[in-house]
Amino acid sequence: MSTSSPLAACAPSEERILIIYTGGTIGMEVSPNGLVPSGHFDKRLDQALTQLPLPERQHLPAFDLISYSTPIDSSAATPTTWQRIATDIDARLSDYRGFVVLHGTDTLSWTAASLAYQLQGLDRPVVVTGAMQPLEVANSDALENIQGALHFAGQSALREVAVYFAGQLLRGTRAVKQHTEAANAFTSPNYPPLGERVAEDFVYYPSRALSYQQRGAPRFELPDYAPLDQGEVIRITLWPGMAAWQLAAWLNDARVRGALLELWGAGNIANDPDFVAALAAATGEGKLIAAISQAPQGSVHLGAYAAGHDLREAGVLSGDGMTPEAAYTKLIHLLAQPLTEAERRQQFVTSLVGER
Repeated sequence: MSTSSPLAACAPSEERILIIYTGGTIGMEVSPNGLVPSGHFDKRLDQALTQLPLPERQHLPAFDLISYSTPIDSSAATPTTWQRIATDIDARLSDYRGFVVLHGTDTLSWTAASLAYQLQGLDRPVVVTGAMQPLEVANSDALENIQGALHFAGQSALREVAVYFAGQLLRGTRAVKQHTEAANAFTSPNYPPLGERVAEDFVYYPSRALSYQQRGAPRFELPDYAPLDQGEVIRITLWPGMAAWQLAAWLNDARVRGALLELWGAGNIANDPDFVAALAAATGEGKLIAAISQAPQGSVHLGAYAAGHDLREAGVLSGDGMTPEAAYTKLIHLLAQPLTEAERRQQFVTSLVGER
């Protein structure tokens, strides 16, 4: 379904923003059994915008809105969900100056990271946002998040995928959800905000933007994610007492093509040669395995400890200070393309869109 806001009435298409409503809490309504998906988001948004003071409404960019016929439950999103959103943006790229994606918060940062890899070379803003409370709930954060996302989506200097939430504009490959209830649910552990709301102004910091070299290829990469939609890339977080046979059970499965390991501290593991042997066997079969830290801030340094050195010798790639979302979606993106193993390994340790 596609609709135009009254704010768009006098603006040509290429001067408007496209809002893509995919689902999530932001568009739900309260029922006796709890929050449930609800439709007609275009009319509900127009009604909500009348709550803003007139000067704030007048400063919003004109926009159109399309809604997915079946709202996506973000907790059930898969790589093909990310592919669909990227494809929808690509199909309408020349028609709009920027895009806002409304999304459930549970996997919002995963979608943002994936979009950044798929939309490499992006020359206009794509801002992903959602809300902790539905649009019509008293004191909801939904309207302010949409307002901020629209403002930044209208800034031509922003040429990457970003997340706007609670007054902060974060790089899409650096954002993580840190809280299940608080309005400021998202943070960027290893990179400063790209912009922020200051009183009634929305301030963008161009010095923190992607450089031309970091922005990757001047074209989109939209491979088919369907072959990686059923758990072919796994995520393994270490725990005290984890045994080598458990790791091997995952990695030896013929369906597994890649894995993200979350290690202790700066990249440490238990002193167990069988553990390293399981990893070496998997990388020897061409499986793409990368490692990050379980700690939310800082980086892994695989040579800092002897065990970490063994990981590097086993073919495990360092994820540096990447978020789990950025590292995992990058593995998906590289494995979906017709690259050689050497090319995948090289691209993983290269910053493509400011993710590391």
